[in-house]
Amino acid sequence: MSHFGVTSTADEVLEGKDLTGKIIFITGGASGLGQETARAMAAKGGHVIIAARDQAKLDQAATTIKSESGSELVETILCDLASLGSVRACAQEASERFDRIDLLINNAGVMACPYAETADGFEMQFGTNHIGHFLLTNLLMPLVMNGTDPRIINLSSRGHHMDEVDHDDPNYDNREYKKWPAYGQSKTANIQFTVGLESRVAQHGIHAYALHPGGIRTNLGRHMTEDDMKWMMSRFKSEDGDGPKMKSIPEGAATTCFAATAAELAGQGGVYLEDCHVAEIDDESAQGGVRSYALDPAKAEKLWALSEKMVGESFTF
Repeated sequence: MSHFGVTSTADEVLEGKDLTGKIIFITGGASGLGQETARAMAAKGGHVIIAARDQAKLDQAATTIKSESGSELVETILCDLASLGSVRACAQEASERFDRIDLLINNAGVMACPYAETADGFEMQFGTNHIGHFLLTNLLMPLVMNGTDPRIINLSSRGHHMDEVDHDDPNYDNREYKKWPAYGQSKTANIQFTVGLESRVAQHGIHAYALHPGGIRTNLGRHMTEDDMKWMMSRFKSEDGDGPKMKSIPEGAATTCFAATAAELAGQGGVYLEDCHVAEIDDESAQGGVRSYALDPAKAEKLWALSEKMVGESFTF
């Protein structure tokens, strides 16, 4: 499908692209993959809005992005995805400041953290990685609908192999909390959310994509010990001992940039990408592919209903 692959970088994927006039909203844009995605897109003329929960870090990132991209079209907005109140305030501010969003990139996340709860009492990984983005995306949808050929990009992970979504107990109220299955649940939710979105917004010319960026050392792994890293890498080794290649941050941002701009993806959302291509359904391999449960439309609908209940709001488009 694409001549890009595991070692492609964001700049390589965007070579020859012109993002002038595109308004691009990126969560987690103050560091790591989000900042690199913002830099690469700003360098191609995109008007970039980076969202995060720390204004000082946002300001520092915006200064760096402007310097490295040569663009002044970089703005910041506060958003703490672990607080529904903060998400609603962010969406309201965005509606007052911007007239549209052409690319919504849900990049932020937490991984393998000790048990904690969001401001609204949700398990931290599910609450931040999925519920916060679920609410933000739905509240921003009027702006996305005003966009030109708009796309919504949800960063998931190969970690979705670790567990399905427990629709009856997403917050671990009645089962033992384990950080890795909890991470896997949240990443499966990112894919099922993509499937649910596509079924609702494709009729409006909006398409949604989920993706695995690759294994990258960023501050996403701030809760991980060296033993955690060794365990995670060993889990995805093949029978002959080959493990996944660790990517650089520019390589890690490549699939996001591909999902956001590739002409080959026009009109075919609701898919999961890895290494700049649409992944095959595979319920066995630890090396790649997307699990069938993550793309299951019935499970996506159960997650949508659960998510609406958790945020206390229903959405129709």
